[in-house]
Amino acid sequence: MSGGEGGSDPCLFCEIAAGRARAHVVYEDASTIAFLDLYPFTRGHLLVVPKRHAVRLTELPFDDQVALLRTLGELCRRTERLAPDYSLGLNAGANAGQVVFHVHIHIIPRYDAGNPFEGSGRARITDQDARELIRELGPRDGR
Repeated sequence: MSGGEGGSDPCLFCEIAAGRARAHVVYEDASTIAFLDLYPFTRGHLLVVPKRHAVRLTELPFDDQVALLRTLGELCRRTERLAPDYSLGLNAGANAGQVVFHVHIHIIPRYDAGNPFEGSGRARITDQDARELIRELGPRDGR
């Protein structure tokens, strides 16, 4: 498991999935985990991650791809509690903007505030904001 495309550093997302690194977890099952981005583009920006390490979606076994898509659908439904519109993003490779080399999909709620990808720095999410979002995005009616 490598944090870089060819490096030997521990993979941050593998560490989160194993419970060895801290994250604001919104959802977890046997195959996937979803957590808040530490430096969100918008309020409620989530990462949906398979627990099995793979740098790219094409390297992930089919059953894990299915589990990832199932979790993505569930978290998109939950994101609609925050905003009816959202963007999904998957960056494959450094030239595509991938920073953590473990496949992951961004869910970025879109509010009526223009393009969230333009402009300067992103502020780190506070623990208080994270707790509030985890409550808002938590399961309801068995989901």
